[in-house]
Amino acid sequence: MSVADRIVSYLAPADNSAQTIKEGFSVSSPAAAASSGEDRHEGQTGGLLPDIRINRQSFGQDMISEEDDSFEEEGRPPYLHAMIAGGLGGSTGDMLMHSLDTVKTRQQGDPHIPPKYTSLGSSYHTIWRQEGIRRGLYGGWVPALSGSLPGTMLFFGTYEWSKRFLIEHGLQHHLSYLTAGFLGDLAGSVVYVPSEVLKTRMQLQGRYNNPYFKSGYNYRGTVDAARTIVRHEGLSALFHGYQATLYRDLPFSALQFMFWEQFHAWARTYKQSRDVGVPLELLTGGLAGSLAGVMTCPLDVVKTRLQTQVHPDLLPKESKAAAKTTTHASTSKSQMRNISTSSPSTHTPRPGAVNLQTSSVIQGLKVIYQTEGLSGWFRGVGPRGVWTFIQSGTMLFLYQRILKQLEVWNPPVEAQREHAI
Repeated sequence: MSVADRIVSYLAPADNSAQTIKEGFSVSSPAAAASSGEDRHEGQTGGLLPDIRINRQSFGQDMISEEDDSFEEEGRPPYLHAMIAGGLGGSTGDMLMHSLDTVKTRQQGDPHIPPKYTSLGSSYHTIWRQEGIRRGLYGGWVPALSGSLPGTMLFFGTYEWSKRFLIEHGLQHHLSYLTAGFLGDLAGSVVYVPSEVLKTRMQLQGRYNNPYFKSGYNYRGTVDAARTIVRHEGLSALFHGYQATLYRDLPFSALQFMFWEQFHAWARTYKQSRDVGVPLELLTGGLAGSLAGVMTCPLDVVKTRLQTQVHPDLLPKESKAAAKTTTHASTSKSQMRNISTSSPSTHTPRPGAVNLQTSSVIQGLKVIYQTEGLSGWFRGVGPRGVWTFIQSGTMLFLYQRILKQLEVWNPPVEAQREHAI
């Protein structure tokens, strides 16, 4: 059913359809407006529809609102489809940007003075030339993929369920999208945070017995890394940085999907179709991610600073378990160094940056503002905006494309019934 059909059926009840149509619309032909009988005849046969012109001043906002509602109803995929499409789209986007995340992780965790890795371009080239792609730039891809796929599946499943539940219970659409994005990331974090700890350490290490970069980590593989961390640091070490990660990622996901739903609704209104085309799909997803990334940049900055600063007062407490034997002493000390455990963290603390001396995100924001000003909050905003634009655009584009393909392969029950009729 076209948009005009919906509006006519909504505004024109069966008993006085011609009168209602006259009140709600202007008819281009004076002759068509001369006789109500002719109007009624044309309305029944559909001949009037091509001559109807919607009065945008009086009905524009209502039309957009009703159109958004209709698209929302039509665009509700089965939960399993949403989870599959989201998992494949999200993990593909993460893998596409993994090498850039590796470079940023090396910059954050570089123990050398002066630092070995400085600018993005030179760092990328150095890692590629010395260590290659698979064990260098794509080191840690196994735990990254093992966390990204189920994490994004949980995210999209929770997001779709929460969004529908909130909208059906009368919550305004924007707030529904915002809240659903928040809840979706909270559900996915249970999976992706432990995998991020493993991924980050494998990224820093590179290959086993890496002669080019001394990170303090030397695991034989992902399984050995998980076993070693749990044995010497406890299971809680796999959730290192969990709170700081949530402070940044929950607002980011909430804003990202609120913006995306709104941008996509505007695109569908502009195109008058659910299919907005490849350019607009990429643009709406990319802009949503980039805008959310820029707005949450201060949280990214303080998160990185909190996780990369040295805490001398915590060293004795954290080294008790490893101090029992001299064999594991050096490994324990190297693993106490806090590094970012959530990609992408595109902020690299400048040399001589003040130590925050706190574990509070709010207090950390205050310290950065007092010592570095507003520019300190938005340090690294350029790389973060670019990263989130590409990753978000890729993820949401693939999400929509895979959903459409799944709908073709396995149409919903309602579509099957309509086809049978």
